[in-house]
Amino acid sequence: MFTKILIANRGEIACRVIATCQRLGIATVAVYSDADRNARHVRLADEAIAIGPAPARESYLRGDAILAAARRTGAQAIHPGYGFLSENAGFAQACAEAGIVFIGPSAAAIRAMGDKSAAKALMQQAGVPLTPGYHGDEQIPEFLRKQADSIGYPVLIKASAGGGGKGMRRVDDSATFTEALASCQREAQSAFGNAHVLVEKYVERPRHIEIQVFGDSHGNVVYLFERDCSVQRRHQKVLEEAPAPGMTPERRAAMGKAAVDAARAVNYVGAGTVEFIAGPDGDFYFMEMNTRLQVEHPVTECITGTDLVEWQLRVASGEPLPLQQDQLQIRGHALEARLYAEDAERGFLPSTGTLRYLRLPANTAHVRVDAGVEQGDAITPFYDPMIAKLIVWDVDRDAALRRMQQALAECEVVGVTTNAAFLRRLVMTDSFTQAKLDTALIEREQAALTPNDNDSDPALWALAAIAGVATSEAASRDARDPHSPWQAQDGWRLGAAAARALTLEHRGAQRSVTVQGAGTGTGEQWTVHMDGNALQGSGRLAGDALRVQIGEQLHRATVIRDGNELYLFGSEGVQRFTLHDPVSEADQSVADAGSLVAPMPGRIVATLVAPGTAVKRGAPLLVLEAMKMEHTLQAPADGTVQGYRVKAGDQVGDGAVLVDFEADGA
Repeated sequence: MFTKILIANRGEIACRVIATCQRLGIATVAVYSDADRNARHVRLADEAIAIGPAPARESYLRGDAILAAARRTGAQAIHPGYGFLSENAGFAQACAEAGIVFIGPSAAAIRAMGDKSAAKALMQQAGVPLTPGYHGDEQIPEFLRKQADSIGYPVLIKASAGGGGKGMRRVDDSATFTEALASCQREAQSAFGNAHVLVEKYVERPRHIEIQVFGDSHGNVVYLFERDCSVQRRHQKVLEEAPAPGMTPERRAAMGKAAVDAARAVNYVGAGTVEFIAGPDGDFYFMEMNTRLQVEHPVTECITGTDLVEWQLRVASGEPLPLQQDQLQIRGHALEARLYAEDAERGFLPSTGTLRYLRLPANTAHVRVDAGVEQGDAITPFYDPMIAKLIVWDVDRDAALRRMQQALAECEVVGVTTNAAFLRRLVMTDSFTQAKLDTALIEREQAALTPNDNDSDPALWALAAIAGVATSEAASRDARDPHSPWQAQDGWRLGAAAARALTLEHRGAQRSVTVQGAGTGTGEQWTVHMDGNALQGSGRLAGDALRVQIGEQLHRATVIRDGNELYLFGSEGVQRFTLHDPVSEADQSVADAGSLVAPMPGRIVATLVAPGTAVKRGAPLLVLEAMKMEHTLQAPADGTVQGYRVKAGDQVGDGAVLVDFEADGA
């Protein structure tokens, strides 16, 4: 076994590898970019080496810098994690030539499976079922469109060197094929440095089922059963589970055999995943093989009682597989949700910023949290915006579902917008709870995934007003002399409680409220005056826990105050309010009211309409590339595009004005 390894990655997976190494007594070396100088994986590792500026191509994708760090620190092996250089055959070869073990398959195996077109041909020879499609080298757009026409729509265009949903588009007719192809190729070139694509028949109502395989250098190959990864958005996985609901022993054995055959075809050593598209008729087709550890590997660990990172380390050091096929069994059910810094209500745009407050579920026998960040860390625009993976296990799927709902309810984040509320609604949809799974589940359940419109509920506004007053008083007590009656700001007045005026803003709506409050022996009594009505509340704020009885309902919330921003975390997720001070706030300029701004830092890919064009609300105006994905920015209202302040290729910052736009009636 190794005594020291270098981890050529960052974030959650780097922290995950470090955890296993610490348990096994293996020293770890972290590498980091300028943006990650104070990152969690750097703090956890035994040593850390800087490898370059923030952009991945200048740091985490620099194989030479990583190998130099390994030599400098005496690391015997390099664990690539997933992403970055994990499926880079050139890097695996360079490690071998440097006498440093690459903890993964051989360069030859990576090459064989890394090009999807070549892999399809190899799988056909191995007898693995394939989806009908074109997997050749010809890339002329008109030729590819004719191939799609002959295959029959819908088809799927896929980056040959891709993964993670990047460079992938469904096309429903011949008229839109060329435009979708161009977008795919741009995204593929940006993400993988290779614009080559293949075209396949799109299987209607498909399930995405993958098989975890493992091989060693002694000729042993096993499969550790399946994961269902059907719940996806833009071909990126959102929820994963193991085992796959409805999987029969016969189908599991057939898919397991096909996956092992695929691995044996390339003399595979290490952890790998063979991904299949499964149709509603029970047929399944090889899609691709990922020659690395998967993001969703924890659900397999939960149902098999294994540590796949430990298996990787043992196999890479020359040991045989810890278990043979007949020793592997499925126990219980596991689910994984990916907690991202992204705004589900704004088209899942990534959210960047500092995690000023972070509270995640505690690790227990049933709940596991794999996180790459801690409170105070930053989510930057340079890398994947994952905050953590929530993994739950229980004896069956229904019990695991309840665990996941509770775990998501316990996620509290301030500083960035997260998808926690969206994920909680998702796991509670009829389709997911009843295991009616396919890759269109999210689109099918849009109505259930839309947030409940309780913004006008007077009790919610009253609770926010009480929280605003209570947090102000708590901050005042902390900052002032607690023994001086002249410094008290608890609302006491001779003869009556003081009235405090607030202006609250929530989801674009504003209300002016007045709060009167006075302390009692058991807490606080409040009267909230709003819209000509008075609501009575009683309770207390203890730390960040607020309990208030309003009418017949008891409200509980975690209250976090960040300047004038107020966050209420409760059973329905997070509610965010802004507290406006009418005395100190100046009128805000509306000079840029008629404009479209960048929602995040990125690069302009294309402008889509000419200046002077009249457009409808939601019409695509330009394409912004951020975090290796293309995001189409749309018209905010019916109106006219006056002109652009940017051009294709420009780098823009968060909040930069991109389009001068005149709304109708403005």
